[in-house]
Amino acid sequence: MTALAVTGHMDLTDESVPVVRAALDELLDRYRDPDRDQEPGSGKSFVGLSCIAKGADSLFAEAVLAAGGRLVVVVPSRDYRHSTVEPDGAPLFDRLAEAADEVVVLPYERADRQAYEAANALLLERADRLVAVWNGEPPSGRGGGTADVVLAAREAGIPVDVVWPDGAARAASR
Repeated sequence: MTALAVTGHMDLTDESVPVVRAALDELLDRYRDPDRDQEPGSGKSFVGLSCIAKGADSLFAEAVLAAGGRLVVVVPSRDYRHSTVEPDGAPLFDRLAEAADEVVVLPYERADRQAYEAANALLLERADRLVAVWNGEPPSGRGGGTADVVLAAREAGIPVDVVWPDGAARAASR
């Protein structure tokens, strides 16, 4: 079973969401079990690992479930949902966590840089491939961002599938 971890931008524009989701669906279709639709309960052909943050992580998790994959959610800290998930994103976060085959909550009290770096390390440790919803820009220098995860995966010899279709864009900084 292939394990696909995700990293990606949280600040996708509303117009980007459908094109990114379509690109993720197309990518995950390569890992779909062709017999899954004929034999209910025949098993899952791949696993998707995600922190289910808003944006790319949640889109990927939804696409994994739609493609019949097994979803593993990595929660960076005990307070992550309460301190980090925005109220309008809480229903999606809760739905994805409930649909997951496994939820791993890391032993950090607070969602901080250390917790995020540990979550990214766990994603890469368990991944055969990394799916990066990434515009290709270099690291920001703050650490723990999408570009940093891509670089760490490449350094570890983990293949990276970059997903950034025409029409994808990040929202302007506030």
